[in-house]
Amino acid sequence: MAVAQTAYAVAKQSLPAYAHQFSPKKYTQHQLIALLVLKEFFKKDYRGITSILEDSSDLQNILELNTIPHFTTLQKSAVRIFKKKGIRRLIGSTVVLAQKIKVLKKKSHLSAMDSTGFESGHTSRYFIKRKQQGAQQTTTYKRFPKLGLTCDTSSHIITGAHASRGPSVDVIYFKKLITEALKTIPIGTLLADAGYDSEESHRFAREDHGIHTIIPSRIGRPTGKLPTGKYRREMRTHFDKNTYGQRWQVETVMSMIKRNLSEELKSKTYWAQCREMMIKAFAHNIMIV
Repeated sequence: MAVAQTAYAVAKQSLPAYAHQFSPKKYTQHQLIALLVLKEFFKKDYRGITSILEDSSDLQNILELNTIPHFTTLQKSAVRIFKKKGIRRLIGSTVVLAQKIKVLKKKSHLSAMDSTGFESGHTSRYFIKRKQQGAQQTTTYKRFPKLGLTCDTSSHIITGAHASRGPSVDVIYFKKLITEALKTIPIGTLLADAGYDSEESHRFAREDHGIHTIIPSRIGRPTGKLPTGKYRREMRTHFDKNTYGQRWQVETVMSMIKRNLSEELKSKTYWAQCREMMIKAFAHNIMIV
């Protein structure tokens, strides 16, 4: 009920009640967003959350529902609402709410960035691996849903997120994640692993946005030479190990999402999986605040 109340209140602050003046006006966007968050909270599909709603008069009262929406209504609303601009506004509203209740400061003095993969089905990679050992099994997963995010290390609030498909190198999403995070909160220092290492990453964060970066430089072939780039050379000669030790906080956020909201995605198509991962990121913030 607390999750439903918070999601409902955040949605009211972020989006208008109806997407169009000629909409049927049977359900508000606020009600549908709260239901989509509850779907992730209960680890259910669209049919499952409508069944729970039918048995819970308390949730119906909190969300001011007179009738239970059909599960296809929720699916279509997810496609319409959770586009890039809509999810950005929703995550931004959770950041504002976290600041209002003193969970998050006005500036994230220390943030961390990382990415993780999700299961695109119910069969785990461990099961596939064990099955390969005893039978003529050649099935492997070559591609998987991937979520990159930036979070505040002290509060575990997600400030920026980007959904895609892996395997892929992390560094190509560095600028996008920085840009998304800065739309919600200023950042003082950013921690990231070696997957985001490049001179251009340091230059973009430090010179364009005034963010101090701590990213270990990747070591290729064994050599005694220092990197030629100014910032990558600094990472070799003056690396702040104590501050970088807080990078594991973003790993904690990844673990929280997978433990609390499941690492299995119910969606099958690429764009549906991207939406589901972004809803998980939003639901994670809702559960913290």
